[in-house]
Amino acid sequence: MRSILNTEGADGGALSRNFVLVILGYLYRFASNFAFLALVYLTLNFLSKYSERSIIAFLVLVYSSMRIVSTIRQFIFFQKIERLENEARTGSAEGSVRRQSAREVSRLRHEGELKPYIDLLFLTLIVLLCASKILTS
Repeated sequence: MRSILNTEGADGGALSRNFVLVILGYLYRFASNFAFLALVYLTLNFLSKYSERSIIAFLVLVYSSMRIVSTIRQFIFFQKIERLENEARTGSAEGSVRRQSAREVSRLRHEGELKPYIDLLFLTLIVLLCASKILTS
């Protein structure tokens, strides 16, 4: 929370607006993933034939695996950004500007890293749901 509430600026209104937008972004990510989970759950429960249920579950598994690969690529991207942050902090040329940029990038990276964790949580639940529907008759 400390990185989200960066108190270095004198503009308190921008700080609270930024905090509200970050929280709304997390809520949107949670709500959209929850809606997808609910849609998969209801669809798989309303289908009566095993063959229909297994086909839908397999297609959802393919889609979820593509999203999981994309999420893992985001983590790799954020690791590279973190490496660049560390290089920017250790450099002495243009000291204060470079450190300020590194702090801003660090804050944005931290905010961006939390969203893939939310995605992975829901995608794991969806994979477990689909696997249970495929394995049970």
